[in-house]
Formats: sequence, C-alpha cells, structure tokens
Amino acid sequence: MGNTLGLAPMGALPRRSPRREEPLPNPGSFDELHRLCKDVFPAQMEGVKLVVNKVLSSHFQVAHTVHMSALGLPGYHLHAAYAGDWQLSPTEVFPTVVGDMDSSGSLNAQVLLLLAERLRAKAVFQTQQAKFLTWQFDGEYRGDDYTATLTLGNPDLIGESVIMVAHFLQSLTHRLVLGGELVYHRRPGEEGAILTLAGKYSAVHWVATLNVGSGGAHASYYHKANEQVQVGVEFEANTRLQDTTFSFGYHLTVPQANMVFRGLVDSNWCVGAVLEKKMPPLPVTLALGAFLNHWRNRFHCGFSITVG
Repeated sequence: MGNTLGLAPMGALPRRSPRREEPLPNPGSFDELHRLCKDVFPAQMEGVKLVVNKVLSSHFQVAHTVHMSALGLPGYHLHAAYAGDWQLSPTEVFPTVVGDMDSSGSLNAQVLLLLAERLRAKAVFQTQQAKFLTWQFDGEYRGDDYTATLTLGNPDLIGESVIMVAHFLQSLTHRLVLGGELVYHRRPGEEGAILTLAGKYSAVHWVATLNVGSGGAHASYYHKANEQVQVGVEFEANTRLQDTTFSFGYHLTVPQANMVFRGLVDSNWCVGAVLEKKMPPLPVTLALGAFLNHWRNRFHCGFSITVG
C-alpha cells in the first residue's frame, strides 16, 4: 500500500546539525580584575602640571612633564616609550620598552617581551638615583580559557630573601571567572604566605568582582548605564590594619562638549572630582581637579595641561 498521506520516509527527514558551543574566552590578567571599576574613579591631582607628548616615529615617542606643587619642590620627568612591530591587540604591542626618569636621576623602567605565542615576560626596575630599589620579573602563560602568572620580586640569593606571587584564572563559563593568588615572602628570620581567592562575573552592562583572603577582602561593582554614564562601587577591608573603606565613583561623558567628568565619595568623608576638556582642533587637553577630606580638614586642587 502506497504512502497516501504524502509523508516523507523516516530516513529522508532532515537532521539537525549539532549545535557548536563557542570556546570559552581567556580571562585576562589577575591585575585587571577590578580595572573597569577603577577607571571610573578620578585620579588624584595636586598643583600645576604641564605634559608635552611628542611622537617621533611609529615606534618611538617621548613625553616631558613639569610639575609644581606647594607640598614639595618642582619636578621634571622624561618619559620615553618604544613599541615593536608585533601587535596582538589594539593595546598590546611587543616588544615594548618604557622608561621614566625624573630630575634627580631616579628611573622607573619596564620591558615587555613575547617569548612565544602564549608566553609573555615582563621585567620592572626602579632606582633611586644610583641605588636599585626594586627589580621584578614576571612570566605569564595565556591558554585558551585560563591564565597562569608567576612573579619574582627583589630576588636576593646572598641575602636569602625573595617575594613570589602566583596567579591563576580560569573561565568556567562565558561570564564567570574564578581563580586565586598566592603570595610567598621570605627573608632572614621571617617567612609567610597569603592565599586569596577571586571571582568575577560579567553581564552585558555590569561586572562584579570579589577577592577574599586572609589579608582582607576587595569587592567592586561596575555598571554602564549608557554610553555617557558609568558608575563604580568599591569595598576594601584590610585585616592587618583593621581598616575598611567604601567608595562610590561615577564617570560622565559629554561628547557634544568634548568633556569628561569623574567624581567620587568614600566612607572617609572624602569627596573629589576631575573635569577634563579637550580643545579641538588643537591637540590640547585641560584638566581641573579638587579633593576635600572633611574628616582631616584637608583640601587640595590641581590643574594640568596636556599637549599632544
């Protein structure tokens, strides 16, 4: 008997192709867990500052900074940066060499290298005139969905002292990242370690991050209301100092006026704000900031001009 209903045979039915799950993203570096929230808060300003940036070539640029303040002597900084040809992202170029020297001869320098496709290395040096203060070496491996980092700070084989920091982050889902930090320090007569656990959850318009360990806790919440308004909330607790701080910051962008406004208020009765204004077509940015601590009755303000 024929197929009077006109139905196709079972073998002829189209089969659904199995759904391919997108691979989990790399969680990034441990130091950048709270970066979105911290970028909302204004940077401290005091005195008068003039910054002149000069691009010498596609690889090399310099900056001159003159700072005058009522709290100290006037200072001058020379900043130089070299960027290589290997660009992995808009913000990552290898190799990179950055140096900053002030008028007293003190130097801060960083060297970033890409040893392999997934392996990165960084060296940091800090001197005070002719004396070394800090030397630090980092190695970071970035897998498909995890990041592992090992840092050695001020290693001294003769004095038997060293600071070791290990970081690990793992993407469990496209929005959830878990990991931890282990800090080990050793010097004659003293040795110890501190373990910190970390978690980060990223939604479409907000990011929540939490670090908890024996040394304290650090929690942050970042929310992007729209293209013009961003807010951030931070909570920090230090068990050694027996101190806790709660901060609220906001970031307002006014593209029609080429202005950016950042403000903050915290639990220490401190309020502050910074207003940045670009002056197109001139390559000039003006910034004016003021900060007031009601508890300690301290007020300071700053003004800066950036050219280039």
